[in-house]
Amino acid sequence: MSVLPDHLLRYQKFIGFMLKYWNSDLFGNAASKAMEGNTANSENSYEQTPNELVEDLKNMGPTYIKMGQLLSTRPDLLPDDYLKALATLQDDVPAIPYNEVQQIVEEEIGTKISKAFKSFEEKPLASASIGQVHKASLRSGKPVAVKIQRPGIKKQFLLDLDTLKELAELAVKHSTTAKKYAFDDVLAELRRILLQELDYNREAQNLITLGENLKSFKDLIVPQPIQDYSSGKVLTMEYIEGQKITSISPLKQIEVDYAPLVDQLVNAYLKQVINDGFVHADPHPGNIQFTKDDKIALIDLGMVARFSPAMKNYILELLLAISSNNGEETARILLNMSEVTENANLKYFKKTISDIIMASEHSTAKDMQTGRLLIQLNRLAAENGIHLPVEVNILGKILLNMDQIIAVLDPDFDLRDAIKRHANKIMRDKMYEELKPENFFSSVLASKKFIEYLPDRLNTISKNLSENEFSIKIDAFDEKRVTDGFQKVANRITLGLIIAAMIIGAAMLMQVPSDFMILGYPGLAMIFFLLAAIGGIILSYIIVFRDENLNNKD
Repeated sequence: MSVLPDHLLRYQKFIGFMLKYWNSDLFGNAASKAMEGNTANSENSYEQTPNELVEDLKNMGPTYIKMGQLLSTRPDLLPDDYLKALATLQDDVPAIPYNEVQQIVEEEIGTKISKAFKSFEEKPLASASIGQVHKASLRSGKPVAVKIQRPGIKKQFLLDLDTLKELAELAVKHSTTAKKYAFDDVLAELRRILLQELDYNREAQNLITLGENLKSFKDLIVPQPIQDYSSGKVLTMEYIEGQKITSISPLKQIEVDYAPLVDQLVNAYLKQVINDGFVHADPHPGNIQFTKDDKIALIDLGMVARFSPAMKNYILELLLAISSNNGEETARILLNMSEVTENANLKYFKKTISDIIMASEHSTAKDMQTGRLLIQLNRLAAENGIHLPVEVNILGKILLNMDQIIAVLDPDFDLRDAIKRHANKIMRDKMYEELKPENFFSSVLASKKFIEYLPDRLNTISKNLSENEFSIKIDAFDEKRVTDGFQKVANRITLGLIIAAMIIGAAMLMQVPSDFMILGYPGLAMIFFLLAAIGGIILSYIIVFRDENLNNKD
């Protein structure tokens, strides 16, 4: 690991943080209690308070603030008080001066602000470490939000991420805990997420894709980008006037029945995960806005997740198993989609999952169990030598955020029942989709090709059987190589015995008088000694060098 002078401060910050919290009982005890379904609520239970943890992350810079925000969705690692403190973690950074904002916008969109916009408010609506948002209006009068990336932020993120990568690789190499939880993979995922958030062209395309996918949901809004005034560092999009969805007044919660809206929101996210394979991966309450006309706006598409067709099917089966409170089926699906190590404790894993599923059978939205359940299963798998796909953790974080939102809008909403209902409908729709003419004919074409080649293949098999030429190839150990290995060992032993016999014989001949002398010793004895020495050197060379090269080739 190269420790250069300009890296020293970053190493010092991170190592100081780790020294403070590594031996703390905060993470270890909280994690074990979370697995038992019991999170501590007392700030005094641990040496470090929630506010202290938040301030430490703030002092370390924007990269660590992002890590803290991601950590706020991990109830399997921290108690509730700490999760709440991290959920409100914001960047206390000064706003970008307006003259810099103007320069960035004009350089990126290629025209002056006064020509592109009818109005552009100098005071930002919001300011964060990555960028800040200004309200403006186009020449047509259409209100828009303009997001500007903070100068130099990408370079700062990359420097911090490179430092974390080196330290994570060192930790994985020397720490069993770091290796078990794949700290290097976690950092790689964080790097991918942050680099995506820094590319506003990608976010603009994400807004378009999600808007198209959710156009059938009349009460859900996805602000669309104004592409003529957007670039990699500036994103201009439709302005949504609303409030944080969890800030709805208690009186309004009583007066209005939000159950249909909640059901629509759940259905929309299930469609994203199971049907589209393209999902808004950061639906925390700050990114879900409640509009004046009682609609829900999904904003900030910097973080999205994609699911492969195979993973979508696994997720569908998993959600149906959990919503049906079937612990055994849940364990089976998780194992099918996971990488299982040789030391995996499958019996304990299956039993514990069944217990957790049954314990949360009658939970409602206010209990916030569904997302937490998936994240707990992820930790349980890691503890037992089972590596779940990262998509399971992403789904858990999405559902955890859904739990928080639903708990405010409709505390008695049954998320499990809604998942079961909508997932079953999605499964039926997928089956009907496969029966459409275009899909049906593709299946017929595949069957036609199979039937066409079947007679030739059967004839070939029958011919080989009748002529005793039918063979089955089994990918097992190489029998010839094993035999050669035994022969090599036998040859080495025989040669060693011959060399030993020559040495013993030469020693005995030393006592026999002879006229043939070499260097004052009996000549025949010296010849035997020389032959034995040469043979020993050759044998040693083969064992040390030739066998080592053979092992390296393997």
